[in-house]
Amino acid sequence: MALPTFFAQAPRILLRDPLAELLGAAEGGLLDYGYPDAVRLAGHSCPTVAGAWLMARAGLRALYPDTLPERGGVQVTMAAAETEGTTGVIAQVFTLLTGAAADNGFHGIGGQYGRRGLLHYGGGFRAIAEFRRIDCGTSVQLSMDLSSVSPEPKLRALMARALAADASDEERAAFGSVWQDRVRRLLLEHADDPAVIRVERC
Repeated sequence: MALPTFFAQAPRILLRDPLAELLGAAEGGLLDYGYPDAVRLAGHSCPTVAGAWLMARAGLRALYPDTLPERGGVQVTMAAAETEGTTGVIAQVFTLLTGAAADNGFHGIGGQYGRRGLLHYGGGFRAIAEFRRIDCGTSVQLSMDLSSVSPEPKLRALMARALAADASDEERAAFGSVWQDRVRRLLLEHADDPAVIRVERC
C-alpha cells in the first residue's frame, strides 16, 4: 500500500504492553506504533486523526515522563458523547494506543490485564479527553487548537470539484494532495507545539 512519504516521518510512539508480553505477542511487551497504524485503523488521514495521534503521544509522555507508557494502564474519558462530532474517531485512535476500551473490550485473564470499561464518554469537561493512570491516579486533560495550522485557501474549491460526479483523476489527486499537506504540517511542524497540542495536568 503506497502511503504519503511524510507518514513515515511522523513521531512514533513506543509502548510496553504487559498483556502482549504475557501472551508472547511482543518481546518484552514492546510495541512500536507509527502514524500509518492510525491511518489503517481509521481508513483515512485527516487533521482529526493526526491530532488524536499527537494528543495521545503528548498525554502518555506527560503521564510517564521517566518510563515507557504502559498500554492497558490508562483510563480514557472523552468529554463528549460517543456520537458527537469527531469524538468517536478520536477515541478509536486513543484505544489503539492506550488499549482502553468500552464495554466491548478484552475482559482480562485471571482478573488481570482487562481493557473493558477503561474508555468512557460524556465527561463534561472543556478539554477533549482525560487520560488517567490506573496505578497512581495521575491524570492529564488533552485538547488541540488547529487554528494556526490553517488549510490552504483553495481547499474548499478543490473539495467541491473532487466530490463532483464528473471529477477527473487529476482533480481528485489535487484535492488529496492539498488535504494531506495540512496533515503533514501538523505532524511534522507542530507535534510538540503547546499552542496546538495542549496538555493540562489535573
